[in-house]
Amino acid sequence: MDSSNDKKALLQQLTISEQTETTSGFGMAHLIAAALLGAAASGFLVWWLLPQTAAAPTPVASKPLITAQTEAPKKNIVNAAVLNASGYITARRVATVSSEVMGRIISVDVEEGMAVAEDQILARLDDEAARVNLDLARAQIVAQRERINSFQTDLEEARRVLNRVTQLDHEKFTSEAALTRAQADVKKATAGLATSRAELRVAELNAERLSQEVDDHTIRAPFSGVITVKNAQPGEIVAPAAAGGGFTRTGICTLVDMDSLEIEVDVNEAFIGRVAAGQKVIANLDAYPQWDIPAQVIAIIPTADRAKATVAVRIALQVKDARVLPNMGVKVAFLDNSSGANSVN
Repeated sequence: MDSSNDKKALLQQLTISEQTETTSGFGMAHLIAAALLGAAASGFLVWWLLPQTAAAPTPVASKPLITAQTEAPKKNIVNAAVLNASGYITARRVATVSSEVMGRIISVDVEEGMAVAEDQILARLDDEAARVNLDLARAQIVAQRERINSFQTDLEEARRVLNRVTQLDHEKFTSEAALTRAQADVKKATAGLATSRAELRVAELNAERLSQEVDDHTIRAPFSGVITVKNAQPGEIVAPAAAGGGFTRTGICTLVDMDSLEIEVDVNEAFIGRVAAGQKVIANLDAYPQWDIPAQVIAIIPTADRAKATVAVRIALQVKDARVLPNMGVKVAFLDNSSGANSVN
C-alpha cells in the first residue's frame, strides 16, 4: 500500500516538472519574439529618419556655372532649294601632253599626282639627229658669211677697175668694150653679194627652224597643274596624233589645271526655267556628303541634248580645296535667290 502511494507521488512530481519545463520554454520563446520585434522597430525607425537626414543639404564648395556653347543651327538648305540635280566635277583646262615631232623617249620626269609649273620639263626625246642637222645649218651660215665677204671683195675690186677704165675712157686711152666689161663686173659682183646675203638669211632661218626642232624634243608643261595620267615610258616611240601607229604613243601624260575645276550638271529641260546665271548653289560631293560647298551658276549652255532632254549648266566652285578632284560625282541644290537663304555657314 505504501509502495503504491510512493509511485503516485513520484508520477505527480514528474507531471509538475513537465509543466514547469513547458512554462519556462514558453517564456523563452516570448523573449526571443520580443527581441525580434524590437530589432524590427529599430530598423523601421532608422528607415523613417534616414530620408529626413539625407534630404538636408550638405554644404559644398560652390562651382561656377558653365554654359554649354552650341553652334547656330544650319539654315534649311532643302527648304531653300528650288531644284536639285547631279553631275560631275570637270576641269576647264586639261591636256594630253604630246610631242610635235616623232622620236624615241629617253626620259620621263613626272609621275601621277605630281604638281608641275608652266614650262617645266616633263620628258625628253632622242635629239641626236636633230642636233646634227642644226650643226650643219650653223656651218652653212658660217660658209655663207664667207661668201659674202668674198663678193664684197670682188665688188670693191670691180668698182676700182670701173673707175680706172672710166678715167681712161675720158682720156681716150681705152676701148668701149673694156668699159662695158668693167661695168658688167661691178653689176655681177653686186648681184652676187645680194644673193649671198639672201642665202645667209635663208641659212639663218633654217638654223632657227632646226633649233626649234631640237627644242621640240624636250616636252614641257603648257600650263601649271597636276599630272593625273602617265601614258609613256622611256624607250617607247612617241609621235603627234596624226602620225601615231599601233605601237606609237601619242601622249606623254595628262595634265589638269586644278584651279579650273568646276561643276557640270544636266538639268531636265522642263525645269531649266528655275536656273539662272549667277544663282547661288550648294554642292555636296558624293565622297563628302556632309560638306556643303558654296557655288554659283556660271552659265547655262545654250543648247539641249535631244537624246536626254537635258540642258548642261556650268557651276563655279567658290572654295578651292584639295579634296575636290576631277570626275567626282556631285549633287547640287539650286537656291531661291529671293529666299535670303543663299549663304551657308
